[in-house]
Amino acid sequence: MSAAGGGATTLAKGAEPILLPYQVRWLADPAPVKVAEKSRRVGLTWTEAAAAVLEASGRRGSDTWYLGYNRDMAREFIGMAAAWARVFDRAARAVEEIAVADAGRDLQAYRLHFSSGHKIVALSSRPANLRGKQGRAVIDEAAFHEDLGGLLKAALALTVWGGVVRVISTHNGVDNPFNQLVNEIRAGRRQYALHRITLDDALADGLFHRICRRQGRAWSAAAEAAWRAELFAQYGEDADEELLCIPRASGGAYLATALIEDRMVGGIPVARWEMPEAFARAAEEVRSRAAADFCAEQVAPALARLEPGAMSFIGEDFGRSGDLTVIWPLQLTAELKRRTPFVVELRNIPFKQQEEVLFYIIDRLPRFVAGAMDARGNGQYLAERAAQRYGGRIRQVMLTTEWYRENMPRYRAAFEDGTIELPRDVAILGDHRALVVERGVARVAERRTRDGAGGQRHGDSAIAAALAYYASLAPGEEYDYRTPPAAWLERGRRALGGGDEEAPGRRGGRFGRAGAW
Repeated sequence: MSAAGGGATTLAKGAEPILLPYQVRWLADPAPVKVAEKSRRVGLTWTEAAAAVLEASGRRGSDTWYLGYNRDMAREFIGMAAAWARVFDRAARAVEEIAVADAGRDLQAYRLHFSSGHKIVALSSRPANLRGKQGRAVIDEAAFHEDLGGLLKAALALTVWGGVVRVISTHNGVDNPFNQLVNEIRAGRRQYALHRITLDDALADGLFHRICRRQGRAWSAAAEAAWRAELFAQYGEDADEELLCIPRASGGAYLATALIEDRMVGGIPVARWEMPEAFARAAEEVRSRAAADFCAEQVAPALARLEPGAMSFIGEDFGRSGDLTVIWPLQLTAELKRRTPFVVELRNIPFKQQEEVLFYIIDRLPRFVAGAMDARGNGQYLAERAAQRYGGRIRQVMLTTEWYRENMPRYRAAFEDGTIELPRDVAILGDHRALVVERGVARVAERRTRDGAGGQRHGDSAIAAALAYYASLAPGEEYDYRTPPAAWLERGRRALGGGDEEAPGRRGGRFGRAGAW
């Protein structure tokens, strides 16, 4: 293999090798089938893109077929390959977007052609897409593919004519087919090469040195230790799986961390309000004034992010003394993307003040279409109060196994298709990582976690976001306007102190609020 033969010398830029030692070891291994269990963000996919370019640009090279689990991964890999082609000064045409037939429909794929006649193609992960192909197969984030067994079966056929197979992934639970593959290699039942790259392995080979050089700052052992500690704190209880290649025993994560982070956008505010236990015993006017202050100081500025012409939806997951209440608005953009304008988290807030905050938000949502609220246990109170105020636009949801089974796949599809935006927030990331597959159904794991401030979390924001997405898919309410009887209009005018017939609606009287009829 040309990439392996050159090693660090081939991939050098001046006196400094472009690749780190663990990346060079991966390329130098000539095994027909290689499997890598790895930490997050150690650059192995980037390394594999380099190998693909070296192979495709050689006259005796081969094609590379890359399979990620969503379109963004395919596009990113082709972008990496194009960048490597420029580094190596290898002649390549512009990236092409092509249509590939997949189960009776055309799906997008990406292709990079070289003057050698070979190509790199990134496509969907259906096993049938590898049938009849020759060359190299790269299965990326294998633990998150729906049919890893079928993919491997199809990919192994490439080795008959001298092709190779590369399987790369972080872990996704002990019961995942990827972990089973790793264990079979370790047990000697499969004669494949196995590489293991933890975060500590990458640090020992100079990963943080490289990060410092790229950022233009000085390296020190203390800075590296602090950076490592910050990463472990960020990943919390998931650090072993995400950074040290130790699969979690409780079941596989439903959403890959990389996929969640790809859908996160900086600058989206998360307004948080927490009060001590004694607050619940304060006079009602004191509690209501505190709620009004929170809305004025934190919620009102966030409301300014709303698009006036966009349809609005809301989801809510309820908590009182232990878990959080999370209120999650969504707006549907002209590009059919579900955009999060802001999120509100309430900890240890009395029922009445939760109601005040919720109503303050919904009353100000432009073109409010629907909301979905957690109606389990004590949450039933707030969901019922909202339904009384906003009518049939509020769905009171019992979060049963059947609800998760029917609706979580749609929520995951929004991540895979890039049609949802979340705040870039470490606690919200942790909540979404808490979604696991139990007996074939995605739901929040039983275990609770702690956020950076020490507060208890139980996937609260993930459920609120999923409920908001569910609300955004619900059919709109139909309204039938009828002119009120003259006697009712007259009674309304008297109640408001006179005025014309339009006064009640315009001034917000009893006929001007949804549900008054």
